[in-house]
Amino acid sequence: MLDSFELFLGPPVGWKLVALGLTVALGGFLRGFVGFGGALVIVPVLSLVVGPLAAVPIASLSGLPAVFQLLPAVVRHSERRFVGPVACATFIGAPLGTWVLVTLNPEVMKIGIALLVLLMVGMLHQGWQLKGTHLGVLTGAGMLSGVVQGSAGIGGPPAVAVALSRAGSPQQQRANVLAALTAITLSTPLPLWWLGLFTREVLVASLVIMPVYVTFTWLGAYYFTERGARYYRDAALITLALVGAFTLLIAVRDYTTT
Repeated sequence: MLDSFELFLGPPVGWKLVALGLTVALGGFLRGFVGFGGALVIVPVLSLVVGPLAAVPIASLSGLPAVFQLLPAVVRHSERRFVGPVACATFIGAPLGTWVLVTLNPEVMKIGIALLVLLMVGMLHQGWQLKGTHLGVLTGAGMLSGVVQGSAGIGGPPAVAVALSRAGSPQQQRANVLAALTAITLSTPLPLWWLGLFTREVLVASLVIMPVYVTFTWLGAYYFTERGARYYRDAALITLALVGAFTLLIAVRDYTTT
């Protein structure tokens, strides 16, 4: 892992830092605006350079401040009957996903989940809504999201899809998404630490990335408050579709080349 970091930070360093800065900026803006999607752009770029065993913990640590930045919106607008089951299941699924990351080939699981997410995007685009509590659906979405986060570090597409399926204002839907991502973000660091993935290089890289991520998370949240709410659902569905499609393409590529 150290060699990978030296390759990334060594000369010529300029274009690499610019590319990373733009990637983190876009990820932070997505996190602040639609409530998720930051890892969609950050983890793949980092994985190309330092590998997934470093990229996932870096994305996890650098995204922690966003939890507290966006927490007021969660408290004001989220639904407790949605947040409770999803959050509890996420904390169970994340350690399992981290175990998959370090012990098994997770590509088949990623392919299946990506296909499920794309199917749900299609259903949401056609106007499907999940009415009522549906404890089993919420628990399953939280569990799958925890597994995906622990193994791939790309957030919680299943929980996001279920959150978008619930009727409500853009503020409420976004708050439910933020609540799910809060649980996902907080459930990840302990398993990563337990498995020894928080190396010195990971900590340094996370601290370097964090200020950019925090700044653009604030800008994304500000945009939602000022004028972006009217575009929220469409933006969230597009982001979710991109997460599913990108995850599927990368998983198929990795599966066929291993």
